[in-house]
Amino acid sequence: MNSRPKAPSVRSDATREPGTGGASDAAEAALVDRAKAGEQIAFEGLVRRHADRLYGVVLRFVASADEAEEVTQEAFLRAWRSIARFEGRSQFFTWLYRIAINEAKRRAERAPPSGQVVSTEERPVDDTPDPREAPAEQAEQVELRAALERALRALPVEYRGPIILRDVEGLSTTEAAVVMELGEAAFKSRLHRGRMAVRKAIGSYLDLPS
Repeated sequence: MNSRPKAPSVRSDATREPGTGGASDAAEAALVDRAKAGEQIAFEGLVRRHADRLYGVVLRFVASADEAEEVTQEAFLRAWRSIARFEGRSQFFTWLYRIAINEAKRRAERAPPSGQVVSTEERPVDDTPDPREAPAEQAEQVELRAALERALRALPVEYRGPIILRDVEGLSTTEAAVVMELGEAAFKSRLHRGRMAVRKAIGSYLDLPS
């Protein structure tokens, strides 16, 4: 268990898999068991399942794509070193997210929010404009997404995290609270405050009162 897994680049073509669904869950559970037994190739399978999704989350916590890749790789290395202690009380990806978010939070808290928006090339594929949309609609969508990214990045980490995990990633409140290491009541409070701040920041784009 001391060797490092040969993880693929987090900007690879790895398939996003949320880790839900009977057959997928069973396959993942088998990989986890094998990885816990020290089988490196099994852990590499887990990396391929979750690399892109984890990278997309981390990218919203840190200042650049390069830093997001560093944090994601570090999270996988930490996971490999400690996977023998993974007890399966949560899903593997929830446990993995917690490791990555803690590392991203440490880095984000050392620097003020940049207020910068990553380029389209650095975002997950499903954030890019639909080419079938009219040019004016594309421009509006790009502008709104940019405003959302700015609003998210302007939030303190403790409010940014709940929004990313709950609203962007679609985790349940219970799962997201576990990742953030919060009770559900505290998580919901932070989520509400974060949503209100984002709503206020983008009100002008949605014709909402600020």
